[in-house]
Amino acid sequence: MLRLPDSWVWDFWIIRDQQTYHAFFLYASRALHDPELRHRRAAIGHAVSTDLVHWQRVADAIVHGSPPSFDQTATWTGSVVQGPDGGWYMFYTGATVTDEGQLLQQIGVAISDDLFTWHKHDRNPLVTADPRWYEKIGGSHPWHDEHWRDPWVFKDPDGDGWHMLLTARAGAGPMGDRGVIGHARSQDLITWTVQPPLTAPGNGFGHLEVPQVQTVDGRPVLIFSCDPGHLAPGRAEFVVTGGIWAVPITELIGPYDLGPAQLISDGGLYVGKPVQDPQDNWVLLAFAERDGHGDFGGYIVDPLPVYWDGDFLRVADPPQPGAGSAADL
Repeated sequence: MLRLPDSWVWDFWIIRDQQTYHAFFLYASRALHDPELRHRRAAIGHAVSTDLVHWQRVADAIVHGSPPSFDQTATWTGSVVQGPDGGWYMFYTGATVTDEGQLLQQIGVAISDDLFTWHKHDRNPLVTADPRWYEKIGGSHPWHDEHWRDPWVFKDPDGDGWHMLLTARAGAGPMGDRGVIGHARSQDLITWTVQPPLTAPGNGFGHLEVPQVQTVDGRPVLIFSCDPGHLAPGRAEFVVTGGIWAVPITELIGPYDLGPAQLISDGGLYVGKPVQDPQDNWVLLAFAERDGHGDFGGYIVDPLPVYWDGDFLRVADPPQPGAGSAADL
């Protein structure tokens, strides 16, 4: 379990380098008292493990920049890949509060030789929402912010460059049902071209957070999260809670049909990450959104086994909130 005594932990991403797992995570001080205030205070922490259970915290990876930086308010969720040059590339979300009080989200990158010391690229932001396909904010726009975040970067299976999946919203459609998986492509990890979304709006989601694709036990799957407050009519009437969703896909690079998407964990857990453990078994890590008292949890749980049940990915029942085999950091 990865729990900090003085801070909430929520969204995270993991990269494995030989026998060491590196977890990068969003955190904010519990001195805020109200966990809803954490988003504009987020920094990116870093911890290491050899078993996905016992974690050692190390120096933070990234903090927000100074005005007028694209990440002057906060640094949000991302992913890490190793480039062809052997360097490590962390793509992350930079958030800025606009004059209207909305959150503008854009994507930047930081680079490291060793996964411990990171330097932001001077071309940031690298990727911004394209209004040809994606919703933009400004003025009296009724939506609360511009969704262009949670970059998940992976190599094209056929070797044709790199893909980036993003939490995004379509530029048209019912306001509460515009959630889509955004898409961008690159040949060199620095110059990116925004593409049309890989899903269609109107599938019952106001947003699809922290999307990720993996091939689990030989079968490709798309994982994303959506909370109860952002389920649109048609989806919400059949599901009383939100959480971690999964849908089998035919190709990692899409497009994806969200129609068969099902919950694999309810609102108690959020941001599911399929990872292979040291024995190469597939497990799911997630953060506890709710504890045993119904309050915000703010910690990453121990790995949960995942398995295929017919055409659907399932996750083993989590332990009781607060229980875990590892001590707090």
